[in-house]
Amino acid sequence: MDESLRTIEHINDKIFKGDVTVLTAEEFVKLAESSGLERAAREVDVVTTGTFGAMCSSGAFLNFGHADPPIKMTKAWLNDVPVYKGLAAVDGYIGATAYSETRGIDYGGGHVIEDLVSGREIFLRGEGYGTDCYPRKHVETIITIEDLNQAVLVNPRNAYQRYFAATNSSDRTLYTYLGTLLPNYGNIGFSGSGELSPLYKDRDLETIGIGTRIFLGGGVGYVIGEGTQHYPSKYLSTIMVAGDLKKMSSEFLKGATFYKYGATLYVGVGIPIPLVNMNVARNAATPDEQIFTEIIDYSVPSVNRPVLRRVSYRELKHGLVEVNGRTVKAASMSSIRKAREVAETLKKWITEGGFLLTRPVAPLSRESVQKTMPLRKHEPKVAELMRTRIPTARLTDSIREVSAKMVRENADHVPVVDEENRLMGIVTTWDIAKAVAANVERLEAIMTRNVIVAKPHETIDMVAKRMEQYDITGLPVVDDDNHVLGLITSADLSRLLKASEGGVVVEGQA
Repeated sequence: MDESLRTIEHINDKIFKGDVTVLTAEEFVKLAESSGLERAAREVDVVTTGTFGAMCSSGAFLNFGHADPPIKMTKAWLNDVPVYKGLAAVDGYIGATAYSETRGIDYGGGHVIEDLVSGREIFLRGEGYGTDCYPRKHVETIITIEDLNQAVLVNPRNAYQRYFAATNSSDRTLYTYLGTLLPNYGNIGFSGSGELSPLYKDRDLETIGIGTRIFLGGGVGYVIGEGTQHYPSKYLSTIMVAGDLKKMSSEFLKGATFYKYGATLYVGVGIPIPLVNMNVARNAATPDEQIFTEIIDYSVPSVNRPVLRRVSYRELKHGLVEVNGRTVKAASMSSIRKAREVAETLKKWITEGGFLLTRPVAPLSRESVQKTMPLRKHEPKVAELMRTRIPTARLTDSIREVSAKMVRENADHVPVVDEENRLMGIVTTWDIAKAVAANVERLEAIMTRNVIVAKPHETIDMVAKRMEQYDITGLPVVDDDNHVLGLITSADLSRLLKASEGGVVVEGQA
């Protein structure tokens, strides 16, 4: 067991007396570097932490009170954002990522929560089916947070110990929860506060547990359990938290929308780390250069995306990171400035005697793992649906020859290949029509070179999304060496849909 330094009770006694020593995590890192860890650990009682970032797994339980006559709401909306109503008559849960039915993802549950905390008026609409004790079937009214009986922020997963960094190796822009990722390693998006990170400063979860009092959204909250997807062995711990929304501040709860991705809520979370032993102190003194994460290629549509390299938070915060021999700009999706503000505010609360530390009533699990969803139902793959007997063309072919192939084979898409059947481009009936109108004779002049393709192992829904995204109706199917294996079109997807509606499972089709 590591050397004991002090107890939480001893620290609280010092808080009462006004002689507690508190430093933010950044200050403690510097003190440990300049004075040595042991001296710093004996001088400092508490280290405060902070993070301020998008925490999509956030939301609030609200009790609206009863109307007269009363209603058992089966559906409800706040500013046209759906409220979950699988609860009692006038209880509801609004999730941060729910979005407005009229304004779309530009306004969501996170914005409603910020508006409530800011004291703004919110339009409530509710529907019910009517019962003897709840006869009303419809209600519309204006509410503020003061009209609510209870408003409790309950977030199932907050304050990841660290986050993966994201980049994009493809030739198109990606819109993700780590921001807009530019093509061809154009940038890196990351999140988390590094050496200010609450859960990284107590990396072994010795002082943070169920019942720990924390800074939450500008007010006081509590850890109520391990967060969803809690994975401590990978340094991906999370916490489930709760607190009185009425006592929070819009300074530390901000609704936001990631462009073309969705709505969320930025949440300020700060946790005091009592330096009860040398191991806790050692973890609290960990600097950014010793906190690592992985840079992931988000262009690969899989939970097992490729890891490009390990990177420290010092490099990420510096803003320039080496990836595959090139220097790439990195930008944080969370706010380091606001994280510092959280840590400083918590430090002030403790120093002034307004915030006491709590001993957890139970520890957080050290054994939890993050599992992927089991897919036990058959999902048709491209290889099962693609056409393998398709016409192809060579660069030396004339437009007349290609046009004749299209008519003969009843094909709208013809891949252009080299001598080894590797994809070079594609032409469509529309390309041929334009070529005839413009009196163009060379195939090379009209073919599309940057071809959007499919792989045989991909699922049909991924291919359908890609067709919709690029507004195209056919994709060549290629292997890892870019050899053409076949073609899949929107007509093939339509046949699958009709077969599914008729109760037929497609196992394979040439």
